[in-house]
Amino acid sequence: MNKPEALEIIDFKNKYATDFYTLNIEWLENHFEIEPYDKEVLSKPKNYIINKGGFIFFAKLNNQIIGTVALMPIQDKGTFELTKMAVSPKFRGLKIGQKLMQYCLDFAKKQEFNRLLLYSSRKLENAIYIYRKYGFIEIPVEDNCVYQRCDIKMEYPL
Repeated sequence: MNKPEALEIIDFKNKYATDFYTLNIEWLENHFEIEPYDKEVLSKPKNYIINKGGFIFFAKLNNQIIGTVALMPIQDKGTFELTKMAVSPKFRGLKIGQKLMQYCLDFAKKQEFNRLLLYSSRKLENAIYIYRKYGFIEIPVEDNCVYQRCDIKMEYPL
């Protein structure tokens, strides 16, 4: 197995759009049903994330994309949703997700975002533990949440 120290976190490029889709669909299939909104956003990341002022990052190890995460702008100016985080099953357990999370938190601070939000499911106990560890706090989920699987919303005030 490759050492995670050789890990690079890189910005979105069109050539990685398929990796963004594949990693996220694979993750969703393992944990939930794929919702129409997921397919729409994942199949058009430039339209839904990049062109709206958002960011997509990739974890790259030896020229292989092994993880991804996005910061998607939402209506409140300066607020972004931390979303679409996925790591290839072959590379889980190496704290790649935590490295992507820390990268996003550092990036958000440098960009002077106001806050980060995330939507999740209590079923993902390890993920919720990590979010809390990094300083996310639970806030109420709105009634019209776009994700059917969502039963927890968290905020990272910057």
